[in-house]
Amino acid sequence: MTPPAPQAPDPAPGPLDGLRVIDASTILAGPLCAQLLGDFGADVVKIEHPVAGDGMRGHGESKNGVPLWWKELSRNKRTVGLSLSDPRGAALLRRMVRRADVLIENFRPGTLERWGLGPDVLHEINPGLVLVRITGFGQSGPYASRAGFGTLAEAMSGFAHLTGEPDGPPTLPAFGLADTICGIAASSATVMALYHRDRDPHRRGQVVDMSLIEPIMAAVGPSPTVFDQLGTVGSRHGNRSTNNAPRNTYRTCDGHWVAVSTSAQRIAERVLRLVGHPEITEEEWFATGQGRAAHADLLDDLVGGWIAERTREKVIAEFTEAGAAVAPVYDARDIVEDPHIRATDMLVTVDDEDFGPLLMHNVMWRMSGTPGRIRFTGRARGADTDDILVGELGVDPREIAELRGDQVVS
Repeated sequence: MTPPAPQAPDPAPGPLDGLRVIDASTILAGPLCAQLLGDFGADVVKIEHPVAGDGMRGHGESKNGVPLWWKELSRNKRTVGLSLSDPRGAALLRRMVRRADVLIENFRPGTLERWGLGPDVLHEINPGLVLVRITGFGQSGPYASRAGFGTLAEAMSGFAHLTGEPDGPPTLPAFGLADTICGIAASSATVMALYHRDRDPHRRGQVVDMSLIEPIMAAVGPSPTVFDQLGTVGSRHGNRSTNNAPRNTYRTCDGHWVAVSTSAQRIAERVLRLVGHPEITEEEWFATGQGRAAHADLLDDLVGGWIAERTREKVIAEFTEAGAAVAPVYDARDIVEDPHIRATDMLVTVDDEDFGPLLMHNVMWRMSGTPGRIRFTGRARGADTDDILVGELGVDPREIAELRGDQVVS
């Protein structure tokens, strides 16, 4: 396999070039928000505990003791080891905030205030600051003080209730789904707040109150509205959909799995013609997605039986020729080797100080005029402390040495 070509240096500035972001968040939504901003040109300064480091350094697989996930999630971020719970560390952050546009944090509500870093204090220092606060349940309400993790949001959003086999337990994702959705939503909210600030004659910033639960609730769909109007509660249907059929995963004769979707009526008709049953398309119930979903057993038998007699390559070729919708179920190896993913640079190889050429996800979307890019991968703890605190803020090196001895900085 030929690896994806290394990302070429791109002299064009990103759309967020000149923006200063302080990332004081951890695991996972806040750091992803900051990563996205950094991918598109923002100068992101990562704050992490000077001794323990950021909790994300312990998440996921490592090679030779070096965390791999950190390399991607903390790319395009300079790092400062700083204890915000120490008054001297909090004072340094207040100095950093003077020249920042955005501060991202995900401590429990009240924590910043306890450290003398609440919105009132920060906005007095820098009225234009956008403070992005990410928590499990938001800054107010009965659950605000609860510990908030993506798993809890996946459970309470309705996602787990609707995921899994009909006779099985509610199912949680094997990855940070709620956090990822929240991180992407938070990056959008951040840019909205910046846009408003830059249109405001007084350039006033604001607080963005972002919870883990709300974005994934939106992703799950309108179940509260359905309950409000119809009094019905959804249930688990495995890989099937209540909105259309056939929609499932099916096994090929060579042991692979493919997924079929028929959200559009014409696609459903093409699938049934392809598998040799055009007469089914004439049935009255076949004319609507819900009608087809009510006959999912029949449709799964017809489509699944046809697929089970063919290899994955043959199934995909015939579906593609027929203009029907199918996709292979990929693992990581399949993703890396897929020709479309490689041709469109969804993955990119970047230089890393620990691993040399390192494959990772590319920036999440393409922009023709101001493209994003990966300037460098996640860095060692405290790699940029002196450059930022001494070089940019003008802190006396002797003070930094004393603070380092007291484990306030690293």
